[in-house]
Amino acid sequence: MFNDLSSPASLVASRRSAKPRDLVAPGPDAAQLRRILAAAMRVPDHGKLAPWRLVVIGADRRDAFAALLKQCYRADKPDAAPRELEALDQFAHQAPVLVALLSTPAPASAIPLWEQELSAGAAGMMLLTAAHAEGFAGGWLTGWPSYGPGVAEGLGHPGARIAGYFFLGTPARPLEERPRPDYDAIVSHF
Repeated sequence: MFNDLSSPASLVASRRSAKPRDLVAPGPDAAQLRRILAAAMRVPDHGKLAPWRLVVIGADRRDAFAALLKQCYRADKPDAAPRELEALDQFAHQAPVLVALLSTPAPASAIPLWEQELSAGAAGMMLLTAAHAEGFAGGWLTGWPSYGPGVAEGLGHPGARIAGYFFLGTPARPLEERPRPDYDAIVSHF
């Protein structure tokens, strides 16, 4: 595949984000996806709260997911243009595998909300890293499908916040490196 397994650090450093529209089959099979999602759950989690949920949106449910997005969008924006609804349909049908990550903190817990939200973000990053380790690429998207009213409820998690959608598959073209922060501008020593 396209990942570097010579060391854990080089594996992580070789991960690139992919544009979901450029991800094609094959995507992770059921066993690979299970390993990816199990790895995503092995993140720092103060209090062992598991303040996140993962929703796999199967290939056979993409039309229903697109319909949910469009229904919620029309309710939020009654004057939606047809091109806006078409964009939601395209969003729902990208890449061979689609997983929604929801932040589901326990507000009554003594663990600060911020730490619970960071744990959800860590689960997202671990999901992408595990997909890369399995030989796939992934893209993490948010936008209206993450923030739109009613979508989390439609996915079976009322009150949750969608941290993003993870599109997984094989890149149709080589992934490009993007500019990265300068190490010395970011890292300091106390």
